[in-house]
Amino acid sequence: MFTGLVEEVGQLLEVNPSPGGGAKIKVGASRILEDIALGDSIAVNGTCLTAVEWSCSANWILFDAVRETLTQTTLAHLASNAPVNLERALAVGARVGGHYVTGHVDGQGKLSSIQPEGNGTVYRFSMNAELARLIAPKGSVAIDGISLTVVDASQSEFSVWIVPHTSKATNLSQLKLGSSVNLEADILAKYVARMVCNQGHGGTVNMNKLQEAGFLS
Repeated sequence: MFTGLVEEVGQLLEVNPSPGGGAKIKVGASRILEDIALGDSIAVNGTCLTAVEWSCSANWILFDAVRETLTQTTLAHLASNAPVNLERALAVGARVGGHYVTGHVDGQGKLSSIQPEGNGTVYRFSMNAELARLIAPKGSVAIDGISLTVVDASQSEFSVWIVPHTSKATNLSQLKLGSSVNLEADILAKYVARMVCNQGHGGTVNMNKLQEAGFLS
């Protein structure tokens, strides 16, 4: 579990294919190596990966990624030395400054516009309809592992307002129009969607139950 507060921006050094369609992913980093242990979970651009090898003297860390991870995320398509957002797993008792982020990417979005607004910047991203139903205005979303608040949302796009600190502390300022990003919707939205939308297929909330409970007239 993560909070979506990026600890450092590292570099994607190598993505080497492994048997079965997976890959070994090598990332340049420093801060997240301070108390690293075998098997630690690290969010790399919002993707939860397991640390399998590292060098504190040479500043790199190696992860195993399965085929599903490479299919669902942008990691396999990033250029060499691309900046990646890094965050260690949430420590018990630590402050949750962002929101609960699992590191399980729901899909990809694309940067469709960048608009300066005052001392900040509004970024707009497009996404598919399946993801759109999980993203709501004033709700939370993780973009490449960054916890952000949604400004507005439609059936195909949503926007976020970025403050200068976030631009400096993450890879957002280096995105270009058309860049693909990893998206993770708020975990609460997923459970609500499953309960409400899966009527007849395991859903526990439906219109009849809401009416019986007095929520509908």
